[in-house]
Amino acid sequence: MPINFRGIAPLLQVFDMPTSLRFYRDVLGFAVVGQSGSGDDCGWVWLRFQGTEVMLNTAYDVGERPPAPDPARAAAHGDTCLYFGCEDLDDAYQHLIAHGAKTKPPKVAPYGMKQLYVTDPDGFGLCFQWPATQQAYDGWVAAYGLPAKKIS
Repeated sequence: MPINFRGIAPLLQVFDMPTSLRFYRDVLGFAVVGQSGSGDDCGWVWLRFQGTEVMLNTAYDVGERPPAPDPARAAAHGDTCLYFGCEDLDDAYQHLIAHGAKTKPPKVAPYGMKQLYVTDPDGFGLCFQWPATQQAYDGWVAAYGLPAKKIS
């Protein structure tokens, strides 16, 4: 019998909590649902947006943070990418651009997903995606309970 669990909340180690909160909360729209202290300069936060959760934790304890991120540590973040379901990718692209994000317009991957990639302030990848082909959409109908419809 499998373990009965619900959801997932990845924990990302961040260099500067206020900078990361401005991105996840103020740009992406996540709400803070838990934190280890008051204000933006705390050590840990739990964020939620429409059932999607992520936690942020400072990579360094108070007084131990170096003046700049460790390049090797930041480079390793490129191996991590969080994927979010997002139906209106063109609007998401315009929103990110309006908030200063460096990204390219969404495009359709060979496996039928329209995708928009951006990195967060620590170099973690974020991909907003939605099915662009009938086969991909039908898979999401089965997996996520979307209403059946024809994709043009």
